[in-house]
Amino acid sequence: MPDINKIRNFCIIAHIDHGKSTLADRLLERTSTVIGKDMQAQVLDDMDLERERGITIKSHAIQMRYLHGGEEYTLNLIDTPGHVDFSYEVSRSIAACEGALLVVDATQGIQAQTISNLYMAIEHDLEIIPVINKIDVDSAMPETVEDQIIELLGCKRDDILRASGKTGLGVDAILEAIVDRIPAPKGDASAPLQCLIFDSVFNSFRGIIAYFKVVNGTIRTGDKVKFVATDKQYDADEIGILELEMRPQGELSAGNVGYICSGIKTATEVKVGDTITHVARPCDKAIAGFEEVKPMLYAGVYPIETSEFENLRAAIEKLQLNDASLTYEPESSVALGFGFRCGFLGLLHMEIVQERLDREFNMEVITTVPNVQYKVYTNKGALVEVHNPAGLPEPTTIDHIDEPFIRASIITRADYIGNIMTLCLGKRGVLINQNYVSGDRIELVYDMPLGEIVFDFYDKLKSLSRGYASFDYHVLDYRPSNLIKLDILLNGEKVDALSSLIHRDNAESLGRRMCAKLKDLIPRQQFDVAVQAAIGAKIIARETIKAVRKDVTAKCYGGDISRKRKLLEKQKEGKKRMKQIGSVEVPQKAFLAVLKLDEN
Repeated sequence: MPDINKIRNFCIIAHIDHGKSTLADRLLERTSTVIGKDMQAQVLDDMDLERERGITIKSHAIQMRYLHGGEEYTLNLIDTPGHVDFSYEVSRSIAACEGALLVVDATQGIQAQTISNLYMAIEHDLEIIPVINKIDVDSAMPETVEDQIIELLGCKRDDILRASGKTGLGVDAILEAIVDRIPAPKGDASAPLQCLIFDSVFNSFRGIIAYFKVVNGTIRTGDKVKFVATDKQYDADEIGILELEMRPQGELSAGNVGYICSGIKTATEVKVGDTITHVARPCDKAIAGFEEVKPMLYAGVYPIETSEFENLRAAIEKLQLNDASLTYEPESSVALGFGFRCGFLGLLHMEIVQERLDREFNMEVITTVPNVQYKVYTNKGALVEVHNPAGLPEPTTIDHIDEPFIRASIITRADYIGNIMTLCLGKRGVLINQNYVSGDRIELVYDMPLGEIVFDFYDKLKSLSRGYASFDYHVLDYRPSNLIKLDILLNGEKVDALSSLIHRDNAESLGRRMCAKLKDLIPRQQFDVAVQAAIGAKIIARETIKAVRKDVTAKCYGGDISRKRKLLEKQKEGKKRMKQIGSVEVPQKAFLAVLKLDEN
């Protein structure tokens, strides 16, 4: 085992698409961790989806060996996801490190996600090494970006390293800085065992494998261990270090990063942020910072063919083994049949789960309108948590409804500030702060309801700022809001999958727009179809889809008017009878259209 003073644990903090995975590739190449045929772009991103989108969805860890001044050092790179939805995973990865590389794109400068993860790293007392990446690009502005970093960190200009993940320029200087500047882990190898779990993966042969950092103590193969948060006991069947492949070891002591196989079958038993300790000699207290990951967004996921329900259940179960933050429970809908109400960390997480169901399990699904979790207080003082508008208690029994609010940070160029402020105000945002990050770049801080940003906020922000604005948020608290349930009725029948909880001020305009949209999307029937939007029993908007009519009087040329009238009356009776027994099919695109109402 390496000496604790020769270990360096670090992570890389960067905004999406600032070259974090490419820079990690160069570090692995320079330390000969990955050679020859194993080398490919984005080595640590093993999902096709990660490579295509250029984002890290699942965090990874890898150990490198580096010779410096005649001594061999062990460098543990704990990779972190780059998106706001996975911020809890990022916080646990940061907690397992002593230092961080702050990577900033030389062509784009500092973005919102960089700042939020940087603050997290500073809170954990990490040594920050600023790196300007992509300096080989023609449009690079290294001096301007250096000024931004100095303003943000208060560091010296000499502390900032320039590099190119693409060409490998400056990688040696980064490796030297990791050894020289990042402190060795502090820990006592003889103290009671204390390990921090920062990630877990599913292996079809060996069950759930937990990745951990040994904070104090020593763990050996065959030890009886306990996971503190779940209070479950296991045997450490195999422990080892994480190189490109898993490499078993007899023991791991304080400061090391490794994995444990204990034959765990259920993903929910391994929680990111939990503490591992010995059963015989437990530690006094768990490592601080653990919290249950709670979904922020809920949506119904239904199979397109109702006969595929059991296949969908199996697919979601398997997906949950790889992604413990996904929650699900069965639900049924009059319009869509049987499906599941799934909980997601955010919009990107929801999109990724949908994409993975399609790619990995060949499941085509319909996803209903996403909702956030509301806290409904009844007249009797009871609290009901509502994830689905269909579960809302009767309006007469509701005292008030609380909805989740977020603190949003938007960094943009000064030219687009007016449009972005208008967008945020339209989403019930309250401006908290406005300050210049540097030059013509402004940070806007808003308090906004989470329910307002789950539809199309991010897309609109990007189009209004021509792609220049970056957005980051964290959940603040729950606040009382004037919310009501908006129902859509077809022929007097409620379509539960199209119901939504919405602020009273926006209900009428949304109801009108939804009715107009559905009128265009639902095919014409043999009878008139009334499309209505209602709040309780009050109809607030209506459109009529006209019947497909056959010209029954075509064969009457001339003659008495009563003959024509008789034929029209007969047709009218038929239409009336058909309306009573006929049902209206809602096409799949109608459910998706609700999310894109503002595009027209």
